[in-house]
Amino acid sequence: MADSRPARGGMSLTGDEERLVEQLSQVRTTLLDQIHSVIIGQDEVIEQMIICLFCRGHSLVVGVPGLAKTLMVRTIAGILNLDFKRIQFTPDLMPSDITGTEVLDVDPGTQQRSFKFVKGPIFTNILLADEINRTPPKTQAALLEAMQEYCVTAAGRTYPIKPPFFVLATQNPIEQEGTYPLPEAQLDRFMFNIMIGYPSREEEISIVKATTGEVEPKAKYILEGSQIVQVQQIVRRVPVSEHVVTYATDLVRASRPNLPDSPDFAREYVAWGAGPRAAQYLVLGAKAKAVIDGRFNVSCGDVRAVAKPVLRHRIFTNFNADSEGISVEEIIGRLIKTVREPDEAHYRAAERA
Repeated sequence: MADSRPARGGMSLTGDEERLVEQLSQVRTTLLDQIHSVIIGQDEVIEQMIICLFCRGHSLVVGVPGLAKTLMVRTIAGILNLDFKRIQFTPDLMPSDITGTEVLDVDPGTQQRSFKFVKGPIFTNILLADEINRTPPKTQAALLEAMQEYCVTAAGRTYPIKPPFFVLATQNPIEQEGTYPLPEAQLDRFMFNIMIGYPSREEEISIVKATTGEVEPKAKYILEGSQIVQVQQIVRRVPVSEHVVTYATDLVRASRPNLPDSPDFAREYVAWGAGPRAAQYLVLGAKAKAVIDGRFNVSCGDVRAVAKPVLRHRIFTNFNADSEGISVEEIIGRLIKTVREPDEAHYRAAERA
């Protein structure tokens, strides 16, 4: 069995939690099988969504229309037996259309009038915020506040959002006219930026065959909401060694062009690097990656596996990169190749001491 000792300052898992982690690798296979009964391909995208859900994070999903973003989210919600709602963001959408509003209620017996809060669609488990950049900043802020605080405040009262709560906000990368791009500080609240690309030729043929017939495939649910909350708690408790934390931190720091030890390509092509929240999400994402693989030990490879969705919306290129066609994806690839893993033996010796 892999070493499951806690890192310095960490907490070890109980026997029941360790058994649940071991079972999750089998659940993951069943989960993917059920999703693929409806969704063809997109393995990496599906895994990233599940990782983000198990981390209690939220995802920004970027892809052109027609790539089954809504169907994918709805399928995941059904398999996990979670409540699902969808909001189509438009320029005239108001904050109360998301969070809810107070209405005047009349008691049929006494005819006494009072205000009653009617909850909005944000009170759900999985929320698809479709084309979030098509609504003004005031409405965007109402959604992002609930994402951060897991509650809604109206008329001086606070209404908690029952966990699990997972927001997937979509953006169309090809049509920017009439949009309100999310500010960088608000982008940082999304754990992952997931890119959905076109399917392969074989996958697209299978999609056309599957969606033009009479039978509409449906998936069966596997996990309850309470079980997902338990997995989310386990992810937080999974121990991680100091050398993995140090590697994640070094990866993020290397993206900042103003530090003395920044790589040359970061100084040349990066305007702003990732902040401390990126390192937190790298470690959390690596923990969830290990958990869904049925492992107790978190490796630097797990950090690299979640580096692109964590960093691609937190690194901003400058004019040099734009003029030379250097993308954020390429910069992240260079960071992964450049930043070396710390000496694990050194940290193991320090932990024993």
